[in-house]
Amino acid sequence: MARVFLTGGGGFIGGQLTRRLVERGDEVVGLARTDDAAAALQALGARVVRGDVLDAAAVAQGLAGCDVVHHVAGVNSHCPKDPERLLAVNVRGTETVVREAAAAGVRRVVFTSSAASLGEAHGTVGTEDSPHRGSYLSVYDRSKHEAERVAFATAQRDGVEVVALNPSSVQGPPRRGGNGAIIIAYLNGRLRAFVDTYVSVVDVQDVVAAHVLAETAGTPGSRYVLNGATITSTEALLLVSELAGVGGKVPMVPPALARGTATLVERALAVTGRTSPICRARVDTILHGHRYDGSRATRELGLQYTPVRETFRRTMEWAVAEGLVTRPLPGAATA
Repeated sequence: MARVFLTGGGGFIGGQLTRRLVERGDEVVGLARTDDAAAALQALGARVVRGDVLDAAAVAQGLAGCDVVHHVAGVNSHCPKDPERLLAVNVRGTETVVREAAAAGVRRVVFTSSAASLGEAHGTVGTEDSPHRGSYLSVYDRSKHEAERVAFATAQRDGVEVVALNPSSVQGPPRRGGNGAIIIAYLNGRLRAFVDTYVSVVDVQDVVAAHVLAETAGTPGSRYVLNGATITSTEALLLVSELAGVGGKVPMVPPALARGTATLVERALAVTGRTSPICRARVDTILHGHRYDGSRATRELGLQYTPVRETFRRTMEWAVAEGLVTRPLPGAATA
């Protein structure tokens, strides 16, 4: 049994990872910024330390006596209400966790980065060795790239092992935001239009498995792209349609129209002090058409990916059970 310090345990990936570590028999110490996060961690069987990743004292308190760290916390948004807060949490927070882990004598930090940090050129397949294109599609992309750089630099300076995991779009229960919201909107017949692009997906349970495997199998100072499948947006919607037993073709709009509409909506909402959920940065990210090669994680970590069909099936059945789908799905019972 290990004693594990975990950040972001109240979130989508972190909650599933907390569950897996507790089931393994580990003593999990979770950092909780909010009351809701603390309650979620306690319900899963973790011990809670209150604070966030910018609070060095709270991080140090949680790290005491721990053998390994899973750093999952971060702000995940292409359309943040507070870009400076996103940068601080994702970059400075990562530096704090790695620095304090080294000071506490922790052996290894497994860090949830993002495939967005690769910065692969348009039209190429992103790998761990892709040269960065030198520009960012969003402040989120910038934050994950800078966080990864500072994590490795701090680890080398302070003498602690860091392994970065770079998941593509993480899907599966209980995700209801991001691309998960697109699936739910389609199931409800409310996805009015989309764009022709590539969609790269990894199951949340595969990301959890990669964290566990990286504790011992990951090479210090290395990154591992996590991607189970890359398909077109049309193929993704057809697969969901088949699983659900519903029809409804979604029109694909031209990129210029998608970008222009997103820009106009973003500017209009900004006047009222609101943030658009479909901002220009998110549209640019979708249109970039990310394609990733996740095979290194299979070769070196031993990770086996869940078929995308299974990920979508679980997502659909969970959404139905949660009451998020408001129309009958003939295929739901037999998918």
